[in-house]
Amino acid sequence: MSVDEHKERGKKSIRFFIITVSDTRDETTDTSGQTIKNFLDDDKHQTMGYRIVKDEPVEIEQLLNEVLARDDVDAVIVNGGTGIAPRDGTYEVVSRFLEKKLDGFGEIFRYLSYLDIGSAAIMSRAAAGSARGKVLISLPGSKAAVMMAMEKLVLREIRHMVSQLQGT
Repeated sequence: MSVDEHKERGKKSIRFFIITVSDTRDETTDTSGQTIKNFLDDDKHQTMGYRIVKDEPVEIEQLLNEVLARDDVDAVIVNGGTGIAPRDGTYEVVSRFLEKKLDGFGEIFRYLSYLDIGSAAIMSRAAAGSARGKVLISLPGSKAAVMMAMEKLVLREIRHMVSQLQGT
């Protein structure tokens, strides 16, 4: 079956949970989380939940355990905490959950970022893969990075990713 055929046969509406990792944002200032929600809504997907969590590894891990145990979620998008600042701990936590890592996601994300922001793109640790039967995607917290990832990667492949993961 071709890639296009896989995409066509995939689920039309994916059920997402959005997690924003931030020490400073709340629902009124979380432009990246809201941007993800808007992209999902516009593409006819469902947001099953949304939470903001502090950039504390234990809190991120607890929330991921809770969300990945849900039967009503197909995919999780985490945004924030993917850099190399001392408080950036998202990548380490997400990496522990990934059972099958999609290395190409991070590679292409950084390439596309490089086209926009130059060599600073090497500091992004965007990642994606499967975790407990769900797609798990980790993006930087900047609105520009989220917009680029949603437009050029996530929305173009999420139906295919979930279809492959669920064997449909």
